[in-house]
This record gives sequence, C-alpha cells and structure tokens, in this order.
Amino acid sequence: MSKVEEFEELRPLLFSIAYRILGSVSEAEDAVQETWLRFDASVTRPTSTKAYLSATVTRIAIDVLRSARVRREEYVGPWFPEPLLADPYQDPARSAELADSVSMAALLLLERLSPLERSVFVLREVFGFGFDEIASAVGRSEAACRQLLVRARRHMQAGRPRFEANRQERQELATRFFDALREGDVTGLRDLLAADVSIVGDGGGKAPQLARAVTGAENVARLLASVFPWMARIDVTFEPHEVNGQPGAIFRDRDGKVLNTMVLDVLDGQIQTIRSVINPDKLGHLGPVADAWALDRELKQTRGQSR
Repeated sequence: MSKVEEFEELRPLLFSIAYRILGSVSEAEDAVQETWLRFDASVTRPTSTKAYLSATVTRIAIDVLRSARVRREEYVGPWFPEPLLADPYQDPARSAELADSVSMAALLLLERLSPLERSVFVLREVFGFGFDEIASAVGRSEAACRQLLVRARRHMQAGRPRFEANRQERQELATRFFDALREGDVTGLRDLLAADVSIVGDGGGKAPQLARAVTGAENVARLLASVFPWMARIDVTFEPHEVNGQPGAIFRDRDGKVLNTMVLDVLDGQIQTIRSVINPDKLGHLGPVADAWALDRELKQTRGQSR
C-alpha cells in the first residue's frame, strides 16, 4: 500500500482525534494536512502507521490548542465549538464513546482541561489507545499519562453531560419542537422544554446574538415563538439535521446560504439546552455563509412596518 493510500485510510480517524482536541473543523483539517506533509516528507516507514500518524496529529493539535486558548479567553460572548454535521470516523466497538464525545456539551466540558489532559482523555477514553501509544504521542511517561487521565476523568465526571439514550425518541421530540417553532406555537414549545431550559448563542461579536442566555421554559418559548415566524417572512428557512451527534437544524437565507446552526440537548423527554452558532467564521465549512447583519436589519424593518 502506498503512503497516500495508507494516509487516506486513516484520515477519518486523524480528523476525529484533532476535532475533539481542538473543537474546530477548520483547525482539525489543517492539523490533518500538516500531518500528511510530515508523513510524506519522512524517509523511513514507521512500524505502525496508525500509531505514528495519530501521535503526529495529536502533537500538532496540542500546539494549536495552546495558542487557541489565548484567543478563546478574549472571545466576545459565549464560545462554542464549530458545528460538525457528521463524524467521518466510525467504529462499532466504540460507537457510544464516539457519539457522546462529539456533542457540544462534551466538547465544552473538555475546554476545562489542559491541552495535555484533553489529549490523553480523548486518546484513551474515546479511541481506546494504549498508554504506551499515548505516552509517545504527548511526550510524557506512561505514569504521567495515567495521572493526567485521572485528573481529566475527575473534571469530566463532575459535569458529564447526560442525553436521551433512545435516538428515536430524541428525533421525535426534535420534530415536534421544530414544527412548533415553524408555527410560532408558544404552548407547543413550552410543553417540550425543561423548566430550567436555556438558550444561548455564539456570534463572536461578528453576527447578531442574544445579549445573554435566556432561561426558563416560558421565556424561551416566547422568545422563539416571537422571532422565527418573522424570520420566515424574510424567507429564512431551516432544515432539521443532526449536529454534533444531537438533533438540530441548519438555518438558511432565501439564497440557501447558511445563517446559523441550532442543536438541542434532550434528556428525560424534554429539551434541556438550545445552542446556536451564528458566528460566520465557524460556518464556512458548511457552505456559503449568509450576511446575518443584513438579515437582522431586514427583520427589524419588516417587524417595524407591521406595527
């Protein structure tokens, strides 16, 4: 098998590792590309190509994350990972770990960890790498990696997100939610929301966003029911779509350009959290991006004319 063939076979795994460490589709893709360049330039073939490439992409991702954390501290408003529509890596033996670890809630929890803790946790808990491989990847001893994992588990277990286990029930609830959203049905929305539900958006200062999180079933239901029917009047549409392994949707303008994504955390038959990513810098990998500011002005003008 040629180098190119070996690399392409492992590309989905490499991207999935990098995305969980970085929380960014674009940065993960760049890390994978840099991994290829180093592999292509190497003179000797490694004993295990999988171990070599996984270690390389992990080291690159750690370096990127260290610089990214400074930028995230200066981020305007809430920071969310770049939405991922489909995880390219599939492993039936670890399907549960893979699904849970790519959710928005889990990725936000990973943000609490140091770059080394995060990398060790991802490699061990999500992908099942041995400590010898992890030690090689992060440049620490096996004993040190075990300690890093203990600390990472402690942080993760303290706030580990819980989701509705039944995929069909999640999707059915999401369908009811988006039907009620389309109709501006306050009662229908409220019945689907947990009492302490919250809705929060990531605009990064580059798109209109909520000034702060809105909490409570009544408040969230009224907010959604008051906004989205008006958005429909300016031809904003949405298509239900799985986002980061959870039920969600992609919103588009009249030209089909991506406006934002929405993802729902579902537990015990109710929606617990609604997260929206509208920062255009985080949507480019989904297709051409809409001008959210222009749509916001049009929305305000349309609502003003009807009064």
